[in-house]
Amino acid sequence: MATKRKELKDLNLLDRFLFAEAMEDPVIVQNILEIILGKEIALKYLPQTEKEQRTAPYNRFVKLDVWAWDSEDVVYDTEVQAENTKNLPKRSRLYQGMIDVKLLEPGETDFNKLNQVYIIMIMPFDLFGKGLYQYTFQMVCEEEPGMRLEDGAVRLFLNTQGVQGENVNPELIELLHYIEHTTEVVSQGCKSRRIKDMQKRITKIKSSEKVGLKYMQAWEEKVLGENQAREEGRKEGKKEGKKEGEIVMLIENYKEFGKSTEDIIKKLMERFQMTEKEAQECIAKYEQGEE
Repeated sequence: MATKRKELKDLNLLDRFLFAEAMEDPVIVQNILEIILGKEIALKYLPQTEKEQRTAPYNRFVKLDVWAWDSEDVVYDTEVQAENTKNLPKRSRLYQGMIDVKLLEPGETDFNKLNQVYIIMIMPFDLFGKGLYQYTFQMVCEEEPGMRLEDGAVRLFLNTQGVQGENVNPELIELLHYIEHTTEVVSQGCKSRRIKDMQKRITKIKSSEKVGLKYMQAWEEKVLGENQAREEGRKEGKKEGKKEGEIVMLIENYKEFGKSTEDIIKKLMERFQMTEKEAQECIAKYEQGEE
């Protein structure tokens, strides 16, 4: 059964649909990045949402939630992740590699031309269990911990439910709470002027008839996809069940006529394109069921 659809007005920025819609607004993107990184940022290009990254047509692709590029040619990939899929550190590594491979022209050998890249993941859970709002990772030397690799790559994991507020920008804490609870009430409780401005822009998004229609269509497509997947699963289950029945019938018939195990194995391999091992397992399963 499909998850009950939230009303558009009840969506938070952790909901992928609202996040994508909001982050098409360059002012929102700029405000969020400035709060997270604690510096002024001027975007060079309009942000792109759901940007596909693929190294070749036949290779695996990834969709970056929000891709941004500033006037100093720093690249930002900002993601929201509502559930802990237990693979986020390695997923961030994949995103890093997919971005890097697109930053140099074919044949370019000067790797110093690689842009500085920030991978930012925002989530409503503590991935590392230390109670922090922000975990920042850069390459350091194990033998000389104060020595950085300076490869221009930074990965940030932001926890909306952090509890350790010491040495954290209060505006970042407000932002993370607002991302999880994107409401007028929460925004009014924030001191941040940027968050209040963000709320005004998001209120317009939520009240837009065009966005509402887009949200309805996206939900219908999701439900249709889930229904198709369930139907395919049922068909596959019926197919497997029919095949199992045919295997049992063949084994029973051959046993009834006194055929040897070797004969049954040979017939199973021939009729169902099994390996010898698979055929042996089918016979063993049948004999266990007889006990």
